[in-house]
Amino acid sequence: MELGSLVGAVRSKRVLFADGVRPAVVVIKDGKIHQILSDGALEEVGCEVWDVGDSVLMPGIVDCHVHVNEPGRTSWEGFWTATRAAAAGGVTTIVDMPLNSIPPTTTLKNLQEKLKEATGKCFVDTAFWGGVIPGNQLELRPMIQAGVVGFKCFLIHSGVDEFPHVADSDLHTAMKQLQGTGGVLLFHAEKDVHEKPEETADSCRYSTFLQSRPDIMEVEAIRMVTHLCLQYRVRCHIVHLSSAEPLKLIEEARQAGAPLTVETTHHYLNLCAESIPAGATQFKCCPPIRSSANQEQLWSALKRGLIDMVVSDHSPCTPDLKKLDCGDFMQAWGGISSLQFGLPLFWGSASKRGFQLPDVVRFLSREPAQLSSLGNRKGRLACGFDADLVIWDPEREFEIKETNIHHRNKLTPYLGLTLRGLVRATVLGGRLVYKDGCFHPQPLGRLLLITEEDRKHKKTL
Repeated sequence: MELGSLVGAVRSKRVLFADGVRPAVVVIKDGKIHQILSDGALEEVGCEVWDVGDSVLMPGIVDCHVHVNEPGRTSWEGFWTATRAAAAGGVTTIVDMPLNSIPPTTTLKNLQEKLKEATGKCFVDTAFWGGVIPGNQLELRPMIQAGVVGFKCFLIHSGVDEFPHVADSDLHTAMKQLQGTGGVLLFHAEKDVHEKPEETADSCRYSTFLQSRPDIMEVEAIRMVTHLCLQYRVRCHIVHLSSAEPLKLIEEARQAGAPLTVETTHHYLNLCAESIPAGATQFKCCPPIRSSANQEQLWSALKRGLIDMVVSDHSPCTPDLKKLDCGDFMQAWGGISSLQFGLPLFWGSASKRGFQLPDVVRFLSREPAQLSSLGNRKGRLACGFDADLVIWDPEREFEIKETNIHHRNKLTPYLGLTLRGLVRATVLGGRLVYKDGCFHPQPLGRLLLITEEDRKHKKTL
């Protein structure tokens, strides 16, 4: 099968459905899944069949937490490089965060500028979050009508001055604007409610940084979010949960009827504080990577359904901003690049803890699509859904080297690691866009603007 080819049908002995794994043939027509046939019904296909043997065939991954940074900070990342990395990792849809681009996606005009910059540069489908900042409440409904998925806000300094954090009054105003729209509000759930570490503490030690962002910051932020969610009944979502301590609050809020969802990230499920060397600022992110005991509680919460999905929170920067020359955790940029490697990161760790292949679809494809109001066309192998597919070998190991990283900047804490689960090929809308390290030369991804019908579907599921 040649890159860029229209795929008529794909046959695999291991096709991932919500209810299990079985041999099947997925037939594609006009960019959609047309039929799903049993493995013995090849005579009914009526077109060329691409047989991928024992390789797993599943819906493309939906990564709903990606910082592309274009326009304004394209030296950090851009649509061309980010979406190529996505395609190489089996990610067929990303949702771009409203920061760290300049301007941020906080007004209708800024959204239009973002769309203009993204046009013709995306190798996978791309949707967009808007942002809630102080004073932009009258921009929210126009941005919803223009097609943003929803909005993100910070309860603490965001790391960039052009995206200020909100106060309680801003949140109440935003919630009122979002009522009845079907929109979702995402929270970076940390609040400044603790004493800072002593200035004499060694800033090159990871423990110093960890002490500066204790669990109580997430606990108190999530306590506030759950109250707002129950008060206004607006869909709320906790991004990148790192601490297991707020899980009880989340569980109680859901039992009380709060429309609340939660994500965690690959770095919180794979990295632990005890293993981070002094000065290794490539491991810095906010909230911080916590203890191995905390990590196991996150895995347990994922198994229980308290955490709904796993995303990358791909937040790259130029290497100089990581301050590797001095190893100062307090001064370094907080963000980890992993967009390309989410599938093997998740599978390698999840399979050791009793998770099964269909869980990969649930946590990496179906639930992120649902959050993003794309659940009526992404994240499932079903007739009428987009023919976005990833073909991968769960048993195959590979080493992460700079030469096989497609993000713009190659700095990542995963450099040199051997992962299990190699992506062989990615199909987007029925076309082969990535295969065995090679890309279709032209970006074929679409810009996805969410419609009222998409939001209605989300509310009825």
